[in-house]
Amino acid sequence: MTTTDTNSTEPNRDRGRSRDVVVPTRLYKTVTVFSTLLAMVGVVGGFALLDVATRRASAPASEVNVPLALLGLAVMGGGGAVYAYATRFRASGMGAGDDEPNGGPDDG
Repeated sequence: MTTTDTNSTEPNRDRGRSRDVVVPTRLYKTVTVFSTLLAMVGVVGGFALLDVATRRASAPASEVNVPLALLGLAVMGGGGAVYAYATRFRASGMGAGDDEPNGGPDDG
């Protein structure tokens, strides 16, 4: 077995970090604030739409407004996607987590 075989998990860890987008601190703060706000509004708004579509979860299945319920689910998914995408940004001074080259396993 070669050293390449034993370290087969290393390329997978590097692949996840390559999607990070390093931006200036001012832009990072702006992206973080507005993406979190948009994600929260999306998830809460989606639940509100779902609540209206099902009449506070008391409507029989035949009376559920299906298009409105699907719209609520889509809005919730959109809010989650915005949040997940926004977590890819980091400021230039931020560390890269466990992949930080100057930190060891006992640095914390």
